[in-house]
Amino acid sequence: MERDRDEEQVSITVEDHEIVAAESESETESDEFSSSSKRVDLFAWSNGMNRVEEGNTEHDAVKKFFLSGLKAIAKDTDVVAIHKNYCSTLTGQARFETFQIFSQAVGKKCGGNTNIRYAWYGGSRDDVYDIITHGFSRLRRPAVGELYGFGIYLSAAEFSIDCALSSAPDENGLRHVMLCRVILGNMETVCRGSQQFHPCSKEYDSGVDDPSAPRRYTIWSAFMNSHILPSYIISFRALLDPQSIHPNLLKPTSPWMRFGILLTVLARVLPPHKMTQISKHHSDFCEKNSKAAADSNIKTDSWRRAVKQSDQTVQN
Repeated sequence: MERDRDEEQVSITVEDHEIVAAESESETESDEFSSSSKRVDLFAWSNGMNRVEEGNTEHDAVKKFFLSGLKAIAKDTDVVAIHKNYCSTLTGQARFETFQIFSQAVGKKCGGNTNIRYAWYGGSRDDVYDIITHGFSRLRRPAVGELYGFGIYLSAAEFSIDCALSSAPDENGLRHVMLCRVILGNMETVCRGSQQFHPCSKEYDSGVDDPSAPRRYTIWSAFMNSHILPSYIISFRALLDPQSIHPNLLKPTSPWMRFGILLTVLARVLPPHKMTQISKHHSDFCEKNSKAAADSNIKTDSWRRAVKQSDQTVQN
């Protein structure tokens, strides 16, 4: 089993991206923080995690994979440390074996297509440490973006920028994200604002925002500790400035905006119940104005008929 686990983590394949990794050359590392070398061992605390040394193939491959999904902010991002989950503790071994069992079960249910992919998860340092130590235990609203059902949100492999935005800096200014193997099985579309918290039928195993171009996966709470296996923790520093993240975002040149466009923009930052209230107020306003306009047209038509009749009487 130990041999199988090492072999599965040696090669990472995500759709058209492949990380060819070599075994870590170092097995034990210091837990000290060194500001000069910028090396940290924040997660090497008897939980099956070991730091991957800078300069070896595995470190460089994971780092490159992470930076490729950061888009415009990659050049200003400093990857300080990468830790690998060897699943070497009793709990870690149990989680790995559970993941294997569910992989086989989902594969049989889906006709051989387990649909295992790599995906990103971001949170605070304490969140990441608790997950590595105890597993997933809490569901939270997304730190960035809209609600897509109630579950564990993971960002698709090509969008590490999304999980970076969901991370939080610690006292050293470091942020932490996890690269996880995820059993997706048969995915169902979960729409923005959905209150869903489990599969809509036994046919489905996970949720996705857009099956043709996935960006966000939703793993339901019933599967969060069987379908997600953390593989790496990436600790990094980055200046997450929205303008640098979206450099092509045009500044408005007019104070006017169509209401439909405004609703689309607001939906990115407001919770669903707020958007429902705004939409209702807008509908009520339009209905009231439409009625007032109709009343005005009726009065205008009546006035025109009266004038016309008066003119005819004068002519006679």
